[in-house]
Order: sequence, then structure tokens, then C-alpha cells
Amino acid sequence: MVKNIMEFFRNLPPKSCAQCGEVIEEQHECYGIYCEKCTTDHEY
Repeated sequence: MVKNIMEFFRNLPPKSCAQCGEVIEEQHECYGIYCEKCTTDHEY
């Protein structure tokens, strides 16, 4: 059981790009899994 929710979030590893592995600097509402470079390299 988590005693301190803030400690839980501080201990999470940084989010990384699913394609290249680069650490993603994200906003709190971001759910993307690719860094900006990999996102712009793909055409959807």
C-alpha cells in the first residue's frame, strides 16, 4: 500500500519515446508515447 502518493510519483522513471528511447519532456496532460522528432518523422 502506498503511504505517500507524492513519493510514488517522484519515484516513477522518466517517460521515454517508444521508438528511439529518448526521454520525453511532457506536459501534465500529455499521453503521447513518441518524442517530437519521432512524431514528426511519421506521417499519419
